[in-house]
Amino acid sequence: MALFEARHLHKRFGHQVVLQDVSLAFEAGRLSGIMGPNGAGKTTCFNVLTGRFRPDRGSVHFEGADITGASPREIARRGISRSFQIMNLFNDYSALDNVLVALPRVRRQGFNPWRDLRTDSTAQDQAAAVLARVGLAGKEHAIAKGLSYGERRALEIAVALGAEPRLLFLDEPTAGLGAEGTDRLAELIGELKRQLTIVIIEHDMRFLFRLADTVSVIHWGQVIASGTPRELRENPWVQRSNIGALANA
Repeated sequence: MALFEARHLHKRFGHQVVLQDVSLAFEAGRLSGIMGPNGAGKTTCFNVLTGRFRPDRGSVHFEGADITGASPREIARRGISRSFQIMNLFNDYSALDNVLVALPRVRRQGFNPWRDLRTDSTAQDQAAAVLARVGLAGKEHAIAKGLSYGERRALEIAVALGAEPRLLFLDEPTAGLGAEGTDRLAELIGELKRQLTIVIIEHDMRFLFRLADTVSVIHWGQVIASGTPRELRENPWVQRSNIGALANA
């Protein structure tokens, strides 16, 4: 049984059908990718998988349990974290504070998660360890908005990791990164995939094919191809498309 599975998802906005009979399965311990051209339905699919949108039809299952329509908070509580294409950080707080609020022990405190955190050495140490894990050791007290763009991308992943997920969704993690930053991010995700199940939606095909065990191609709101990077490179439809040109560049 797959760790996470979507079955026959449909989603429309008004008269526009965005997803049509989309089925996906992500195996534990593997890095799965979702790719496709702009407007193909990738982001909507990602938002349905992570509870931002409820599907009009179909179902979503995690560890065998039906989580269709569950809130993002409930999905996170079950062990699923995600990053966003547009970064979602507390810009005026330190890197450490950004990770602290994601820790389960802090979230359980309720309405005011900041209380007593300065004296909670266990939480502080835990958050610092997460920052070190993404290459931000020594940046604990740097204000988030003062970090470089690549460091902010790493911090967003640290926030997602702070929730102690079993499944990590990353939405366009290379967006806005140059070649050097993309290479550093690839190294980081390469390390993380040894410890986590990861799903990436990504426009950079070379980046995705470098890391992914399997990739699903979404176009016109449907899954039109799936397989290993090698299998997709040999897929006739992918070879004829601009996606194929990017994948083989």
